[in-house]
Amino acid sequence: MTEVEFRELAGMAEFRAVEALQREVWGEGDLPDPADLMMVIQAEGGLVGGAFAEGRLMGYVFGFPTRDPLVQHSHRLAVLPSARGLGLGVRLKHFQRDWCLARGIAHVRWTFDPLRAVNAALNLHRLGAQTNTYLEDYYGDMGGINQGLASDRLLVEWNLASPLVATLATGRPRQSQTTQALPVPLPDDIDLADGGFAETARALRTRLRGMMKTAFADGQRIVDFDPANRVYLLSR
Repeated sequence: MTEVEFRELAGMAEFRAVEALQREVWGEGDLPDPADLMMVIQAEGGLVGGAFAEGRLMGYVFGFPTRDPLVQHSHRLAVLPSARGLGLGVRLKHFQRDWCLARGIAHVRWTFDPLRAVNAALNLHRLGAQTNTYLEDYYGDMGGINQGLASDRLLVEWNLASPLVATLATGRPRQSQTTQALPVPLPDDIDLADGGFAETARALRTRLRGMMKTAFADGQRIVDFDPANRVYLLSR
């Protein structure tokens, strides 16, 4: 297996490579974060980290400071389709964790689409993030792979020094806890280019939105995701 290097980006050529990577992952209709903006944000204390194999950018993570110096917002993470299955997503997040902890940043938050099982498994099950915040149509109308579907998102909180997150970062399995499954299994993938499935996705969006907002209002939070059954797990 080719050795992968994880490091901060350097030079405008690498930031432009991230622009191209975004277009390949999310489609031409999705506006990429501009290279010059990412470069300046990194210069002002943010992070644009890349996974490189034989000098080629295979994935990246982009985070920036918030009004709280102990908190970073992680805006985007993407891995080339040709590099999926190599664990680069979780390794990029662990690179981000190490980078933040070295700078006194204890907390990272970001959003993801609750209909996407792959993202839920990464964020909640493999990384140990949690959430009790549902953002309805957060980004408004979007293009690319998100076109035609309300941009609802979960806002996850990643406590970098928590025992669970520290355990998962070493590769050790999480201990079992008392949870309740949200009885709405997710599909394997979301393909909005399939007109028939797009209708199903919109109906599933509405159902999940209602159930999650009700659970959060009742004091519950999402603490895990079961990849085998593709269901969210709740606890108080």
